[in-house]
Amino acid sequence: MDIITQLAPFIFLIAIMYFVIIRPQQKEAKKRKAMLAALAKGDKVYTNGGFIVVIHKIDEDIISVKMNDDVIVKMSKDAISKKYEDEA
Repeated sequence: MDIITQLAPFIFLIAIMYFVIIRPQQKEAKKRKAMLAALAKGDKVYTNGGFIVVIHKIDEDIISVKMNDDVIVKMSKDAISKKYEDEA
């Protein structure tokens, strides 16, 4: 019984760390993975570099994006930060 009372604060701290740090990170990673899987041609997205681009072509891990009418750039799917939503 003495060992359980000594370990209780550590168990409590581990549980708090799980619910405050680990679980929200897992939820966010799952949400991001679903967003990347749902991307389609013609979607506007933000890149990690701060550009707003239009998806031109999607391969398995590589996305071709249009920066303007003349420039098409290939980039990794990991370089997409989020989907662009118009405020109109």
